[in-house]
Amino acid sequence: MFELTKKILVRVSFDPQLFQKELAKAIRWMTDSEEVQRLREWCIKEFGAVYPSIVHTAFSSQVK
Repeated sequence: MFELTKKILVRVSFDPQLFQKELAKAIRWMTDSEEVQRLREWCIKEFGAVYPSIVHTAFSSQVK
């Protein structure tokens, strides 16, 4: 799931709204908290400079 999510987020990263929607969906789908943490770290590294507020909001609102 992690690798698929990375591919999707890279492909939709041109559109902030679509990126936010897909990131939220991926976080909901992931059941392993370690996988969510890996996704969080990857998102910060890859998109932290482009979409810092989206990344922060998506992971701060997770219910895990």
